[in-house]
Amino acid sequence: MTDHPTTFKAEPADLEDPDWDDRATLYKIDEGQGLLGGFDGLRRGTLGELVRFVMTLPESDRHEYAIQESGDKRFGPAEIAALAAHENFPAEGDDA
Repeated sequence: MTDHPTTFKAEPADLEDPDWDDRATLYKIDEGQGLLGGFDGLRRGTLGELVRFVMTLPESDRHEYAIQESGDKRFGPAEIAALAAHENFPAEGDDA
């Protein structure tokens, strides 16, 4: 896994070529506490692993989760779905 932050000079991450093996943490979006309310990480892994995990959840539940990538990039439910549809999204086992 890489250790570099997802932004450089406070510029947004380049989502054209996501770093699928970057460290990431899965969070539940808590009602009334904001995106990372409570800072209770549910699961850790690579960005690819966590995107894949969220996409295995029932569609009606996916809106409850966000991923914090190493550094400062957060992916909400819509961004997670977009990452799963990315042309370079790794096959299972290719992102670890």
